[in-house]
Amino acid sequence: MPGTLIYAEVQKGEIKKGAFEITSKAKEFGGDVSVCIIGKGVEAIAPQLAKYGADKIYVVDGPEFENYVTETFVQALTQVAQQLQPSVILASASAQGKDLMPAVAARLKVGAVSDCVEIKKEGDKIIAKRPLYAGKAYAVVEAVGTPQVISVRPNALGFKEIAGAGAVEKAAVSIDAGKVKVAVKEVVIAASTEPDQTEAEIIVSGGRGMKGPENYKMLEDLAKLFGPTATTGASRAAVDAGWRDHAFQVGQTGKTVSPNLYIAAGISGAIQHMAGMGTSKVIVAINKDPEAPIFTKADYGVVDDLFNVIPALIEEVKKIKG
Repeated sequence: MPGTLIYAEVQKGEIKKGAFEITSKAKEFGGDVSVCIIGKGVEAIAPQLAKYGADKIYVVDGPEFENYVTETFVQALTQVAQQLQPSVILASASAQGKDLMPAVAARLKVGAVSDCVEIKKEGDKIIAKRPLYAGKAYAVVEAVGTPQVISVRPNALGFKEIAGAGAVEKAAVSIDAGKVKVAVKEVVIAASTEPDQTEAEIIVSGGRGMKGPENYKMLEDLAKLFGPTATTGASRAAVDAGWRDHAFQVGQTGKTVSPNLYIAAGISGAIQHMAGMGTSKVIVAINKDPEAPIFTKADYGVVDDLFNVIPALIEEVKKIKG
């Protein structure tokens, strides 16, 4: 049976964690696992994928791939897929993955299943589970045609080290520059020492109940206590009020996240917000209003003023950490 092809996204010279997740999951499914990595200077980091299950790593490396441009990357990945003829193509459902994979599917004349939170193998097919109606329901779907093109929400699967052969090979692709209608001159990434919300294991988010931007420091303090895999987030109300940058927004019009722990402080739980964090493994809600919709999604709820709860939580975490 033809194997699986993974697209490994690179950002700021590093392979994104989502690539390790889907590669190790594909290795669990069995069969040959190939990974395509595209960028400038990516050949040096390609071998990292071997310890997460990559048997073969196809490198598309060149100055024209320094920045992500849809047409350029679509041509490259499509050509690699045509050469390998995989039964499945997987990518992380990041902003880039959501843009890239449907276009690749269109070139290959097959369907695409996006933003899945679970995938499993049944026979020679992958069955995927994805949220519908802002997370209120789930659909279990199968992509018709070969290859199956599927993107998986970051942090949905988890990952583990599962060694693959890791043979690195340069892929031969030819880009039709005449079809490339845009050029990316600069990519500006928000400066932050915190991990990206889509890859964070713990997120401490604040909403309208934070009362002002100055109070977010206590959420930052709590996140720091949880360690380097923790970060902060915000609801749309807080972002619209100018208290936090849009880069921190979690929700349908912000980032979709699936951390192991999501703490919602002073967030009422608008449907748009819950669509963005509803697949978190454990949700803790802190709100003065016992009728706040966020409690319907929460695993643990604290009906109290967040200005009482967060400082107390900080002190307790400090005690535990010694």
